Amino acid sequence: MKNLILISLLALAAGCRRSEPATAAPDLPAVAVTVAVVQAGSRPQVRPLPGLVRPHAHARVAARVMGTVESATLAVGQTVQAGEVLVRINAAELSARLAEARAALGQAERDHDREATLTAQGASAADAVRLASDQLRLARARVDEASALLGYTTIVAPFAGVITEDLVNPGDLALPGQPLFTVEGLADFRAEVPVPESLATLPLGTVVAVQFDDQTITGRLDEISPAADAVSRSRLARIALPEGTRLRSGQFVRALWPAASAEVLLVPITAVQSFGQMERVFVLTGGRAQLRLVRTGANDGHTVQILSGLEAGEIVVARPPALLRDGQPLRLQP
Repeated sequence: MKNLILISLLALAAGCRRSEPATAAPDLPAVAVTVAVVQAGSRPQVRPLPGLVRPHAHARVAARVMGTVESATLAVGQTVQAGEVLVRINAAELSARLAEARAALGQAERDHDREATLTAQGASAADAVRLASDQLRLARARVDEASALLGYTTIVAPFAGVITEDLVNPGDLALPGQPLFTVEGLADFRAEVPVPESLATLPLGTVVAVQFDDQTITGRLDEISPAADAVSRSRLARIALPEGTRLRSGQFVRALWPAASAEVLLVPITAVQSFGQMERVFVLTGGRAQLRLVRTGANDGHTVQILSGLEAGEIVVARPPALLRDGQPLRLQP
C-alpha cells in the first residue's frame, strides 16, 4: 500500500505542467520527508482598512458671549472633571442687563399687586389685572434670559476627560462661536474607519477584528454612514473597542473588514520557509526537491494562502528540513 501511494505521488508530481525536473544532485543523500498537495479552496476574505482611534466623548468648547477672558486654567494633557470651571469671561454689560431686568421685574410685581388690590375693591377693571399679569410674566422671562447669558461667562468641562487643545489665554477677546479648548474622554474608544463603497455594508453589531501595534482585538460595529463621501467614495464606520485595551486617542489601527469569499491556493504553513525578504517552498518533482519562490497571503495558523509561485495539485514538502537543498533526492514517509 505504501509503495502504491509513493508511485501515485511521484506520478502526480511528474504530471504537473509547471514543474520542471530538478537539477540532479547524486552526491546528496535522500531525505525522508512528508508531503502535502496544494489545495484550491474558498476562503472568506478581509480587507485591511486604515483608521484612527477616537473617544466617544469629544468636544470643542466655544464661547457663547463676547467679552474679555478673565481667567483660563487650561493646559494640554490636563485631566478635568465634569462641571469643573475652566474659563471665565468678563462681560460687564451682561451683569448690568441682569440688574436692569431684575429692577423691571420688581416694578412689574408692584404694578400687578396694585391692580389686583384695586380690582378686588371694585376700583379697577379686570382687563387691567390681566395686562399687569402679562407684564409680570414678560419681566420674569427677561430676568431668566439675562441670567442665562451671564451664566455663559463661566465655561465648565462638559464631561470628565483630558484637555487636548488650549486655544485661549487670559486677556484674549472671546467671541461667540470662537473655540476655547478641546476636551476628550478617557474611555469608550472607537475606531473611525472610512469604508470604500465597493465593500458590503455590515449589519450594526457585527464583530470586526482590529489590529494595532502587535495585537489583534475584536470590536463591534456601532455606526456606519448610509451615504458615501463625494470625494473619497467611502462611508465612515465607527467600531466600538473593548474596555481596558491599551489604546490612545489618535492611534493608527487597521480594521479587518469582511469581504466576499475568493478561490485561493492553500498549503500547510510549515511548508513555507523565509530567508531574507523572500519566501520559498520545495516542490516534489521527479523524486527530487525543486526550490520554488512564492508569495504568500493571509494564514489561519495552520494553512497559508499562496498568491503566486504554485498551482493547484502540485506537491510540496510539508516540513522541509533545514539542510534540504534544491535537487536533493526525496524519500516519502507517511
